[in-house]
Amino acid sequence: MGYEELFPGMDTKWHTNATKRFATPFVDMPHDRIDVDPIILSHAAVACGFTIRDFYEKPELGIHCVGYISQLYDLLPVTHWFYSLPWVRELGLTLQYKDTLPPISTGPIITEPGQVDNIHVPDVDELLKGHTLPEFIRMYEYVAKNLPMTLVPIAYGFDLVGGAAELCGAENFIMWTFTEREAAHKLVKKFTDTAINGAVGTANKFGMAMMIIGSVLANNDIFSDEDVKAFGADYMKYYVDQSFRRGAGPQLFYHLCGNHQTDYKVFKDTLFWSPFTVIHIGYSGRDVFPSSLLKEEFGNRATIMGSVDTKLMINPNPKVVYEQSKAQILAGRDTPKGYILGTACETPPYTIPGNLLAMVKAARDVGTYGTW
Repeated sequence: MGYEELFPGMDTKWHTNATKRFATPFVDMPHDRIDVDPIILSHAAVACGFTIRDFYEKPELGIHCVGYISQLYDLLPVTHWFYSLPWVRELGLTLQYKDTLPPISTGPIITEPGQVDNIHVPDVDELLKGHTLPEFIRMYEYVAKNLPMTLVPIAYGFDLVGGAAELCGAENFIMWTFTEREAAHKLVKKFTDTAINGAVGTANKFGMAMMIIGSVLANNDIFSDEDVKAFGADYMKYYVDQSFRRGAGPQLFYHLCGNHQTDYKVFKDTLFWSPFTVIHIGYSGRDVFPSSLLKEEFGNRATIMGSVDTKLMINPNPKVVYEQSKAQILAGRDTPKGYILGTACETPPYTIPGNLLAMVKAARDVGTYGTW
């Protein structure tokens, strides 16, 4: 039995409405209300009766859960599935699956700066013989067959600095940014070049590839603004530029996870901005990044995605979630290129459904187009 036999068909009436709503920021034709994207991953599997491990070990099942459960919460009309360490297996790391976590590395493969030169960057053909790219291609082919209206092929560069750091260990990498900067840069470039080839391989197969690229390890809790630019934003620009030149894009989603209290400034004039760009920043210090500041800094360049504190999603207090959602929407809803409400990062697997409802209710109450 295929996974598609476990689920009823998608509600086409719901999907048609959700698609019009989803297009609003990009076609300037307001429909319904501001969209809500709580970055649902393994919560979708849990909500459908499966496990966190099922979500990551069985991508076709996982992505079908995302598509199915999005109807329950009235979220986005497109599907996605990913984890935080794409492409590292092709560079030599081993990942292991856990019952309560996404796949994690069993440990670094290098410990000395001189070993960076030994890491081989696989080309597109080599990636097609690896693990990550075939896994995504197989999954998107499943979506094309069983949930075609939700298909958006996505290439995940994700965290270029964090992915590179996994190869030598995060503590080593952070130290190298002070003592062995050439090796640190070389390592990030090798990971980035691999991710670029992954984006090209995805675009070659499907004719396009939305790109999701993040700055996670490169944040103000760890690096200065200057080093967030040097190791984060500059390589994000390089990733997008090279991927665009070779056929990926045009959609971009920039996910700045963690604390970007002051370094947000370096991204504004560094990154590429296509007409189909969304930028999302999680936190400013310990607080969610203000939608008012996101609008002020990026509102004329991209659709902005405001944040609700991820920790609140497992707190049995939907009113608090509602009030924070409402405040963020009111601060960002008139952004020139559109506004989306999200969570600061992936919504936790055991998120309380009432808290997701609170986010959507806030979007309906103060984010319905034509009411402000």
